[in-house]
Amino acid sequence: MKRALPWLTGAALVLVAGVITAITPAQESVDDAFLMRGGSGETVTSRTLTAAIDDVFFTEHLAVPESDWQAEGNWLVVTVTASAPLTEVDAAISLATLVIDGRVFQASERPSTSLVGERLHVGIDTVGVLAFELPSDLRTGDAELRLTIDNFTPRLDDLISIPITLDDLPVVARTDVDAPVLGAP
Repeated sequence: MKRALPWLTGAALVLVAGVITAITPAQESVDDAFLMRGGSGETVTSRTLTAAIDDVFFTEHLAVPESDWQAEGNWLVVTVTASAPLTEVDAAISLATLVIDGRVFQASERPSTSLVGERLHVGIDTVGVLAFELPSDLRTGDAELRLTIDNFTPRLDDLISIPITLDDLPVVARTDVDAPVLGAP
């Protein structure tokens, strides 16, 4: 028994170490964002933003009417209504991403009239467009729109997440991206 006791103690310690390793969260889950999930057509409120998707479609030609800027491609256009829930300090959608099958696409800042960076107000909706330039063959599947006020990546903060089904979305030949509108459209 004296010879078996160290082996049993060692085996028990290895087992305990394995259990502790298995239940310890990964580093990214320790400081990751808190997802505030909502459904399509729902208004989602986080600590820093309130947002809802009004319309989603694909377009093959995107343009800004007040400038000479235009681009051809496979663009996903998302019309969003957003506001600040509590304070106007730093209230803007600084980072808008679209996650599709683990791939992350950032909203384009090329259209100067994009909703990205537009100042939001408490109690007053701002309606604007987010445009995502996608690979030409990407028009089906499930996507997730993620919005936050953080410029790079949200850490220990909230992140609005709204699902979008890309299947059977309409395709518009040309879309003009107008400047965001303050108040109801």
